[in-house]
Amino acid sequence: MKLKILGCYSATPRTLNNTTSQVLEINNHMFLIDCGEGTQVQLRKHKIKFNRIKHIFISHLHGDHFFGLVGLISTFRLLTRETDLHIYGPKGIKEVVTLQMKLADSWTNYNLIFHELTSNESELIFEDEKVEVHTVPLNHRIYTNGFLFKEKKGDRKLNIGAVEAANINIAYYRKLTQGFDVINEDGERIKNESVTKAGLKPKSYAFCSDTMYKEDIVPIIKNVDVLYHESTFLEKHAHLGPKTKHSTAKEAATIAKLANAGTLLLGHYSTRYEGLSAFKEEAQEVFNNVELCEDGKMFEF
Repeated sequence: MKLKILGCYSATPRTLNNTTSQVLEINNHMFLIDCGEGTQVQLRKHKIKFNRIKHIFISHLHGDHFFGLVGLISTFRLLTRETDLHIYGPKGIKEVVTLQMKLADSWTNYNLIFHELTSNESELIFEDEKVEVHTVPLNHRIYTNGFLFKEKKGDRKLNIGAVEAANINIAYYRKLTQGFDVINEDGERIKNESVTKAGLKPKSYAFCSDTMYKEDIVPIIKNVDVLYHESTFLEKHAHLGPKTKHSTAKEAATIAKLANAGTLLLGHYSTRYEGLSAFKEEAQEVFNNVELCEDGKMFEF
């Protein structure tokens, strides 16, 4: 599982900092999460192949989280994209995108498929044989969701020495990796666990975009491997959290601790601060395993 941070600052883009956008690589999928202004430039800068992006998840309709979307969709058109593009986001996202396409007479030459979200409860919005994605309802000034990405349990691994000793025909190897017992060449039933071992532990990633402190999300993201949680403010500006419906680094750390997360990633920093070290220091007062997001940074888990 790899996570590329394209932008991780709040409000307005600056010459050295970009607004929120991430690329998550998980089990052969490449998901784009939020699409702030300048996202396509960041994708090019970091040599991320446009044609691998088939699903885009937008947390909410504040500009620093989606103003790059129409530009990216238009560029896909200019590059003669043919692959379907799925966009998951709040109700209204289809209207705002298609209106610009209409007024510019720039309809896409590929299928643009919108999945508009309205529920205030967590729901499954994407699933295939490898990955599932659930919404994480958040508390912001407008309707907002985070997203929980979860790998499904993978195939078991063959213990080749044990398989050969059990005299199992190679034709049954696939069934063994799928967890089935099989009959060997001598007509005996071989228990799966005697000749295989568990595969890699499925990984999970939770993206919790703009939100004030909200303990309700803890059961949804419980035991997540990696949690990205916004940390707009330091404690000296904690009084601004309820007004703007944002969180502090310490509040993000409290959510990580309650959820028993493996790693906490901080981001969405207010541009009022000169440096980032204080965010990590304040979070680590509550939760030990903290990393700072920075534009262009790659995390591999």
